[in-house]
Amino acid sequence: MRSTRSRLAATALLAAVALTATACGGSGDDEASDKPSASQAADQGKAEVPAGIADKLKEHGIDVDAWADGGWQDWDKDKWLSEAKDFVNPVIEGLWKPERMQSAKEADKTISTKDASADQGVSDPEPAPVEATAEKTPYHQNAAPVGKVFFDSPDGPAVCSGTVVKDVNHPGKSNLVWTAGHCVHAGGEGGWYRNIVFVPAYNDLGKSEADLSNADSTEIAPYGNWWADWASTSNEWIQGGSSTGGAGAAYDYSVLHVKPEQGAKSLEETVGAALDVDFSAPSATESGTMGAWGYPAAPPYNGLKMFKCLDQPGRLSLSPTLPTMYRIGCTMTGGSSGGGWFRVVDGETKLVSNTSIGPEDNTWLAGPQLGKGAEALYQNMSKTYGGQ
Repeated sequence: MRSTRSRLAATALLAAVALTATACGGSGDDEASDKPSASQAADQGKAEVPAGIADKLKEHGIDVDAWADGGWQDWDKDKWLSEAKDFVNPVIEGLWKPERMQSAKEADKTISTKDASADQGVSDPEPAPVEATAEKTPYHQNAAPVGKVFFDSPDGPAVCSGTVVKDVNHPGKSNLVWTAGHCVHAGGEGGWYRNIVFVPAYNDLGKSEADLSNADSTEIAPYGNWWADWASTSNEWIQGGSSTGGAGAAYDYSVLHVKPEQGAKSLEETVGAALDVDFSAPSATESGTMGAWGYPAAPPYNGLKMFKCLDQPGRLSLSPTLPTMYRIGCTMTGGSSGGGWFRVVDGETKLVSNTSIGPEDNTWLAGPQLGKGAEALYQNMSKTYGGQ
């Protein structure tokens, strides 16, 4: 019965999420070969750190002038900003070129199968694996709101997945992206990651690595690069998150406010699509089938193509003191972290969770329930930064 139910739900989900974009390539050719390097951009004044961010960097003893010219690579513990109020992410134009994107490693959050199957709270039996299937190309016609989140960590360039979501206070002009907390902040082990960029419909035609060597910028980043000028994640993630999820896993979500590296239109106007967020936190038994979308990057995948899994969720409880998480069967690996989980509500596809953790053998994924805390974080982002 599971496979029949999943097929029926998959048809509905695919029909609802196939949102055709209206302005493909509308943000310009930001990856053109004649763009200046990061250091050249700084010399030309194009990477000037905004005054507000400059002041924040100075407060922490960070050399503002050197930041955009490579100073951001200093991950000294005393200068790795961690508090929620300390997020900084000034644009370094031309930093995220196609080859650098392809070098980014998956931001993999795993827990051992033993830990996941322990009798903790109200966990349901481990789900059967669901083989991830490739999304149809071009992505801007079939899953336009889905993209990749690139960022720099102390270990080098890294990558997650993300989703364009609607801004309830700025209808039709959203600049908000939903992803995982561990895609923007290291949790209790560190601080905010740097150079965070969202690329919707990345590798629009799903080309192979060999074919991408000759691809133009509009195929790799059809809507350009969108820098996060603010990011929010839960205090629970900042304080309790770890490299394997930790106590912050049940709160492992984030909202980015982004702006284009080039151009003036909003993200929603540029992409032509965005999804509502469902904060009702339905129980696993009441939620119906969920679909997880993302760009898995760890073997056997390489991060170049978009995949999806559809399954009826069960419950995963990491501790009796933590909220229950959703869990579905799925073979997507690291890199799919932060990717949206969707369900159909009254005929409309809505984001209801995001990929957070999974086991070492990549047979399932788990994501947080989005309740009042997540909604408060979203509303604060919308009201404080949405109009910018």
